[in-house]
Amino acid sequence: MKMNPVMHFQVPVGDMARAQKFYERIFGWQIQAPPEMKGQYSLATTVPTGPDGRPTVPGGINGALSLGQPEGKRHAWLVIVVDSIDEHVKKIKAAGGKLLQEKAPVMDMGFYAEVADTEGNTVGLWELAKKM
Repeated sequence: MKMNPVMHFQVPVGDMARAQKFYERIFGWQIQAPPEMKGQYSLATTVPTGPDGRPTVPGGINGALSLGQPEGKRHAWLVIVVDSIDEHVKKIKAAGGKLLQEKAPVMDMGFYAEVADTEGNTVGLWELAKKM
């Protein structure tokens, strides 16, 4: 069976400036709004892109932040690979996010935790298991 890759993600937000600051500060993403969509839709670059705008990192995807869904109705679900869940949870809490699920091992593959961003979206954090 053919596998269909993920090519884009979209995070619903209630406050574009706040969400942009959160994702840039915590994960180092570059958030940029096309002039005609300023304040409503912002592109989120998470990996380098080529001249055609497509990711140059195998398996990498870029996405967007989209204004519009009211509090309690937002449903984004991302899993972001980080070097240290513990360090990112500290930064997330300091930036106004919340820890939803404590860091836990997933077999011998790595660790997973869930946090909420400043917009109330659930974001998964994945830390690869250290290879010995």
